[in-house]
Amino acid sequence: MPEAAKARAAQEDVGARAAHEGILRRQAARESAARTYARALPIVPVRARGLTIEGADGNRYLDCLSGAGTLALGHNHPVVLEAIRKVLDSGAPLQVLDLATPVKDAFTTELFRTLPPGLADHARVQFCGPAGTDAVEAALKLVRAATGRSGILAFAGAYHGMTAGALAASGGASDVRVARLPYPQDYRCPFGVGGEPGAELAARWTESILDDTKSGVPSPAGMILEPVQGEGGVIPARDDWMRRMREITSARSIPLIADEVQTGVGRTGAFWAVEHSGITPDVMVLSKAIGGSLPLAVVVYREDLDVWEPGAHAGTFRGNQLAMAAGAATLAYVRENGLAERAATLGTRMIAQLQGLADDFGCVGDVRGRGLMIGVELVDPEKPPSSPGGPHPAALELAAAVQRECLRRGLIVELGGRNSSVVRLLPPLTISDEQASAVLNRLADAVAEVAKAHTGPAAESTRRTATGRAQEVGHAQGAEHTQRAERSG
Repeated sequence: MPEAAKARAAQEDVGARAAHEGILRRQAARESAARTYARALPIVPVRARGLTIEGADGNRYLDCLSGAGTLALGHNHPVVLEAIRKVLDSGAPLQVLDLATPVKDAFTTELFRTLPPGLADHARVQFCGPAGTDAVEAALKLVRAATGRSGILAFAGAYHGMTAGALAASGGASDVRVARLPYPQDYRCPFGVGGEPGAELAARWTESILDDTKSGVPSPAGMILEPVQGEGGVIPARDDWMRRMREITSARSIPLIADEVQTGVGRTGAFWAVEHSGITPDVMVLSKAIGGSLPLAVVVYREDLDVWEPGAHAGTFRGNQLAMAAGAATLAYVRENGLAERAATLGTRMIAQLQGLADDFGCVGDVRGRGLMIGVELVDPEKPPSSPGGPHPAALELAAAVQRECLRRGLIVELGGRNSSVVRLLPPLTISDEQASAVLNRLADAVAEVAKAHTGPAAESTRRTATGRAQEVGHAQGAEHTQRAERSG
């Protein structure tokens, strides 16, 4: 490159970095102290496509946050952009409250096409405010109105949103009308046993709470649960436990609310996560991916629960036509292209590969997930377990360090879990085998770097082992992808 061109490029780079830093500086000075992602991810996105984001400073990143699971098809997918342009070019109104429109009719038709048959055949849909928490509020109001009861059953570790009612049903609540139940898990089982025995104990505890006249828990208006706890640390519910919850609630005429805000639209390897267990909930709370990247939230429920009086629940922005168009396009694309099945296959491979990190690094306590909803829990191996044979204490500092190292390598990940000690991967369902391999490589390198800093140079050999394993899996995925292409050709 000629010297003049080099000088121009260097000057442009300096200018881009100055603009980047200026935007971040003004954000810190002007925006609320409640901002979260901006603190851990000091980037300024200016362009994005699929899995990739480009920052104002010219750096490129693989985005495994996906708008906290909102971007099922990744950034700016062509079918989403085309759906939005079509509405804009048509001259159709963009905001219509709850009036009927062709766009809404198309969205509702596509949504009902994807629902579990036992619900879709006898369902109503309530368009709410634009966020998942609004839909949770609507669902809680609905079951209280339908049953005439007020109490709610929820689970330890739950996350249902940031408004008052949704927070009351989430894991950090206090002084609320919610009975808290144990959510079974293997790694940090509340009963210390895990697996099927732990799930059975959790189910029996639930039955005891409901049937004991002195439990202090009167018959509730509903039970709300996540088929996979996301913010709780990527904890998939066992299918047999999900079926037990359905049996327990059905036998006692308690509406079961499935919060599919983050697990829906193919994320877990089924179009809706409740399909893994074969249950049909009474109510489903849906948001995030159903809007195709734009704000949209709905509640779908059994028609016999439809006791609303006109205006009993509303929301000014429940008629977002662009979101409905983008959402219908997203739902159809995921359904027609088998992206849920693709998420199941690729997610299984990625989880298996990441589980190898636990063998190489003592700071990796557990790897778990379902489909392309994956979590890696970081622990402090130098601190003793809280109980004999139990897991080491969660390590927030190590997880945050892994997140920083990932960002330095061009990979965006989220943190979650009880102590923000779980590194979360939520890539778009359109991620390719080659991109998945790149994600695994960068994450393995980041873990290795943090482990090395935490335990010393002895971890260097394991860093090479982990990176080598990620590359081997990447080659295997690429080969399988090529073989599929050749067969389909």
